[in-house]
This record gives sequence, structure tokens and C-alpha cells, in this order.
Amino acid sequence: MITLKINDETAPLEAVLLGIAENFGGTPKPDDTYDPKSLFHVQEGTFPTEENILTEMAAFDKVLKKYGVDVYRPHDIAGLNQVFSRDIGIVIGDRFIVPSIQKNRRAEIEGIQYLIDQMDPERVLYTPEHTRMEGGDVMPYGEYLFVGYSKQPDFDEYLTGRTNEAGVQFLQTHFPDRKVMAFELRKSDDDPYVNALHLDCCFQPVGTKYAIIHREGFKNPEDADWLVNLFGQENVLEIDRREMYTMCANVFSISPQVVVSEKGFFRVNGRLREWGLTVEEIPYAEISKMEGLLRCSTLPLRRKYD
Repeated sequence: MITLKINDETAPLEAVLLGIAENFGGTPKPDDTYDPKSLFHVQEGTFPTEENILTEMAAFDKVLKKYGVDVYRPHDIAGLNQVFSRDIGIVIGDRFIVPSIQKNRRAEIEGIQYLIDQMDPERVLYTPEHTRMEGGDVMPYGEYLFVGYSKQPDFDEYLTGRTNEAGVQFLQTHFPDRKVMAFELRKSDDDPYVNALHLDCCFQPVGTKYAIIHREGFKNPEDADWLVNLFGQENVLEIDRREMYTMCANVFSISPQVVVSEKGFFRVNGRLREWGLTVEEIPYAEISKMEGLLRCSTLPLRRKYD
């Protein structure tokens, strides 16, 4: 039986699902991409190779195990991109949500069915078809549950709309003990410098009181203001459009003291160290070409709480 416990983004990590790159299907056709950054790199001939992705994910796996984390991996499904495990499951408290994600990605859930089968079935929730939600948009944070989403007509208009109002309502219904704070995200199917694919592309708590944020990723400025006020301006690192594009907000916390980050994030990594955090730098720039990074590659299953 797999024990689940996730209440926030930074408590000491005990167990995690890390995506895989084996047999990921290679460079897709332009019509088979579903975000503007992947499309750009397909068209430019710079989409990452399996060899490069394997190297980067191996570095991530090594760091996780260095800190004693139990690392699970999806079962390999040939020809399927299984790098970004974050979106195909969500742990809140001791419950696991199997979300209704984009149809062209649902086969990824088959790769983690062996894990779902080891969970208490009474703690597993399945979302209805009309309830759209991806894990990159859902972020437990103590009493809060931060959620990135798109209202109509944005959700139907943009391929990059991943979580809808029904998804927000599902979370409000099933987690009444959490204050669900839902933020509309700015979407674009054409411009990766504008598109906030998920909440974790433009916002991420780190440590015990800090956060990284890209204000322009939020459709409503007052939502970004609310988050900055919650953490305190002095505890927030604001990143610009270029830094969001390179996924600077999408770091991953192993504990309140340790953050895994891309080695080229010089300004961000410098600030994290100024805040007293240990930064484990790894190469992950090739994976970022698929509009995802470190948080996107992980699905935390259990963190330690006293």
C-alpha cells in the first residue's frame, strides 16, 4: 500500500513519481504539439532528442536519491511522451485525484496504473469527463489550494487551456477544508513568451516563506497582487517574460532548505542562495523546450510532516 501525504510544496520529500524519457516518440509533427513552445522547436528543428532528455532526467533522479527520496517511474509505453508526470495525477492531503486531462495524453495514466492500484481505493478520486484539470495547475499550500484555470470562452478557445471552472468546482466540493484560490491564467497558442501553460509556469513557493512569480502570467493583475501580498514583497522574486519562457518559476523543492533548479538560471539561483537555500543545479534546458521543467516532471506522493 502506498501512503499519500501532500499538504504543501516544500516539506521534506519522501516519495515521488518522476517521469521517463525512454521511447518518448521523438520529434512530433507540428499538428501533434499542444503548446506554442514545443511547436516552435519542432518547426526550428531544435526539439530535444531522447538522448538529451535521458541525460537530464538521470541527473534529476540522482539528486532525488541523494536526499533519500523513494523514486517511482511510470511503466514505459513505447512511442508515448511520459516526461511530465505532474499533470496525470494530483495528491492533496491523503487523496489521489485521477484527472480528466487532454485526450491525447490520457494514455499516460496507464503508465502509472500500477501505482494507483497500490493506493487505498477509497482515497482515489476520478474526475468526470467535463471536469478538466491538470496537476501543473493545482498547488496545495497549507490552508490554501492555489489553482490556475481558464474561464469560458478562453478554455474552449485556447488549446493551452488545461483546467476549467468545473475543475475548480470539483476541488471546492471535495476539499471543503481548503481555501481554494483560483487564478485565471494568460493563454496563447502562438506566443510562448505570453502563454502561462500552468500555474507552476508563473508561480512557485520555495523555502518556508518565499515565492517566485511572473505577474504577466496572470490574466487579472489583482490575483498576482494578492499572492505577492500573501508572501510579502520582500519575500518574492519577480521574473520577467524571458525568464518565464525559460521556466524559471518551475523549480522543485526537496525540502524547505533544498531546491532543484536548472543550472542556467543564474539570477534565480543567486536569489535562492541569498534566501539561505541550498540549490542543486542540474542541466534541464533541453526538457524546457517542451514547455515544462522540474516541477512538471515530478508527481510528489508523500512529504514528511511532524
